[in-house]
Amino acid sequence: ILEAFNSMPKGLIFASLTGFAGLGIAGLGFRQVRHGGPQLRRQTNGNSKWMSDKERALVRSLHSQGQSYLFRNWPAPGVRDAEKRALLTAAASGAAAGTPELEAARLDVLQAPLANRLPKVLETHGDQRVDEYYWLRDDARKDKTVLSHLEAENAHTKAVLADTEPLQDALYQEMRSRIKEDDCSVPSRNHGYYYYSRTREGQQYRIHCRRRVPESAVNRLPTEADVMDESVPEEVLLDENLRKEQGGHDFYMVGGAEPSPDHNLYAWSEDTVGGEKYTLRVKSLATGTEVMDAIPETSGDVEWANDNATLFYVVKDQLDRPYKVFRHKIGRPASEDVVVYEETDESFYVGVHKSRSEEIIFISSGSAVTSETRYIHAARPDDEFKVMLPRQQDVEYSVSHRSGHFFITLRNQERPNSELRIAPVENPTQQLVLLPHSREVKIEAVSVSKNFLAVFERREGLQHVRVYSLPADGSPPKEALDPNEATDVAFAEPTYSLGGGGQGDFDSPVLRLSYTSLTTPASIIDYHMGTCKRAIKKVQPVLGGFKSSDYKTERLWATAPDGEKVPISLVYRKGLAKLDGTDPLLLNGYGSYEISNDPYFSSNRLCLLDRGWVFAMAHIRGGGEMGRYWYEDGKYLKKKNTFTDFIAAAEHLVSKKYTNPKRLAIEGRSAGGLLMGGVLNLRPDLFAAAIMGVPFVDVLTTILDETIPLTIIEWEEWGNPKNKEYYDYIKSYSPVDNIRSDVPYPHILATGGLHDPRVGYWEPAKFVAKLRQGQTERAEAEAQAAGGAAKKSSNDEVLVGGQRMLLLKMDMGAGHFSVTGRFERLKEVAFEYAFLLKTQNMLGVKAQPGTAAEKAST
Repeated sequence: ILEAFNSMPKGLIFASLTGFAGLGIAGLGFRQVRHGGPQLRRQTNGNSKWMSDKERALVRSLHSQGQSYLFRNWPAPGVRDAEKRALLTAAASGAAAGTPELEAARLDVLQAPLANRLPKVLETHGDQRVDEYYWLRDDARKDKTVLSHLEAENAHTKAVLADTEPLQDALYQEMRSRIKEDDCSVPSRNHGYYYYSRTREGQQYRIHCRRRVPESAVNRLPTEADVMDESVPEEVLLDENLRKEQGGHDFYMVGGAEPSPDHNLYAWSEDTVGGEKYTLRVKSLATGTEVMDAIPETSGDVEWANDNATLFYVVKDQLDRPYKVFRHKIGRPASEDVVVYEETDESFYVGVHKSRSEEIIFISSGSAVTSETRYIHAARPDDEFKVMLPRQQDVEYSVSHRSGHFFITLRNQERPNSELRIAPVENPTQQLVLLPHSREVKIEAVSVSKNFLAVFERREGLQHVRVYSLPADGSPPKEALDPNEATDVAFAEPTYSLGGGGQGDFDSPVLRLSYTSLTTPASIIDYHMGTCKRAIKKVQPVLGGFKSSDYKTERLWATAPDGEKVPISLVYRKGLAKLDGTDPLLLNGYGSYEISNDPYFSSNRLCLLDRGWVFAMAHIRGGGEMGRYWYEDGKYLKKKNTFTDFIAAAEHLVSKKYTNPKRLAIEGRSAGGLLMGGVLNLRPDLFAAAIMGVPFVDVLTTILDETIPLTIIEWEEWGNPKNKEYYDYIKSYSPVDNIRSDVPYPHILATGGLHDPRVGYWEPAKFVAKLRQGQTERAEAEAQAAGGAAKKSSNDEVLVGGQRMLLLKMDMGAGHFSVTGRFERLKEVAFEYAFLLKTQNMLGVKAQPGTAAEKAST
């Protein structure tokens, strides 16, 4: 009918319609036919009005064939009309969806949002910086102009990646199909109960539960072979799914969750916005009824005293700094809560926790390099907290408790890798060194139980555990411990991650360990410290045919410009990665805060490995992988070592033919996003694509502004720019301040969270806005030099308006940690992987099935 109607002479159409003039619809009817109707106008953003009848018919046909994405986010009429018509011509010529010709024409139509340039002069130390995008910061998150710009960025990002939506769905299904949805954590035994959490099929959040230890096992010590008796009735403590549903929340995250010592009450804290401010609640486990009014604006920390009636919790100040500890009595109004400690130094954060012995409650207060601990006996909650060791600048310590003594792990400038000491509770300054400082071995943590001491160490970048026996009568060691008398818990893989799990009862001889590597899924291992027997309690199930032996992990060493050796961990699928320099590779990095970016398994990552990608992690300075010296060599006025280490790692991977610059993608989150911005500015030619997750990229402006959360404490990581030496140095690497317009940048996907309290959403927004302005001007200059024609996409490279993809994805309802549901998070990962695959023209590449699945089908 439409074809026949469109073939009618225009005069006949007009004459037919004017016959209805008496009904008052002649003009309306003509407009609908002439412009294609309201639906077509919406689908083309009003562009149907300039189209011919045949073009409108083509648009309708393409919509009916499921190719509506071709018209996603079209500019208004009068903008890129020639490019729009070229797209229609390409479609009319028979170019199939997904072909380079049609995709190139589609991307040429799209117009990225250019943020308004409103210069603001920022002056420090007589130096003036002009920030044209300062206006994007809105602390209230309500400015309509700002929100409109962010929505425009989201629309542009969605439009550019519109052709990847079927792939995103496929990736999501791949990832979800590997998850055992109906799953349970390994139970931890504590005071006659097994505590654990589980997930149900189809549900996104955890259910916290417990079961009683059978009477026959209550009075004996646990062993590594113990298994929870599932015939004992289960008690549900907290159903996160139900809490989210009942509250109608878009976001839900539990902070702390603690049963009372007598196991009759349950305290938990929850964040329903994403701003990391938690509401504290307590309920009776017998009735399910909440026994006190909810307390908002807490940090999430909560701890019980041993009287089962007293709670300690921490609140935040206006800059999101946990700074004040309150004591609350169950049954009394919150207005009567007593402040037991307030931290007045704005560079210090406060937390509260109980010793594993359950005899001491600690208040820890710390900055980036200095700490102080206060304590009381948990049985006397009304006592005044005592200072253990008075704070000293650049001295940090952590404390465990056993039988009237404190085990103190202390770090200072003379002992950067820490040493372990012991002191009586009555006089913590009377100390004996148990394990002295070593330059080669860093003491990361200790776990003290009734009869054993487990020391978590790091040697040559790998984690180890040594177990020492303690006197059976509860007395302290009388002299330094001999490492030769310790038992070393060894692991064989060349690179892995190792840590402690929930240790349970204080008198338990079982040490729980969490273990993973790039090829081994997260595993829980119970190690009996008396018999040295170990039992693998759980290996996280990976469905869909996964077999660890299909993959190979390696450890490499790159050489930094100053000669330092930088470790690299990598993994690839055997027989699929060619290792001839043509493989796509994703290189991950972090390198700040002494955080060790250790290798770990990700079932999601299989989506890339099974498509022939190599995945690598650069363990660069600024992190803690090689000890405290490694960290200190990548902070303050040595921060650029972090960037040059990463570049050295990338160059090493290229030189060893694991990839090449056209196939090398990089990723980092938060401070890792700063790393991405730094290396992109230094070596944009070395990389093909970058994912910058919630990136800390406006470093100098943020660190100068004390009204922004985290700023003051950050001075001990980056330096205080009120000091000109630090100002000049930070300015020399701050990504926003060093964006270049003279060279093309790789494809970039930056993400942010509107409610992020750690990295302001405006940081990635400003980075993208400034970089896009410079890249647009550069592309226009190149086009003019080439006779006015912008570069087009091809089989070799994806271009949008003559430029590589520069995309901002802003989550308008979440914070620093994005979405919280386990399945919703998969969609975020699928989106990022689809971006990476698009940069490599790999949208049609299928994942290689797992060999376990092949054998099963055979």
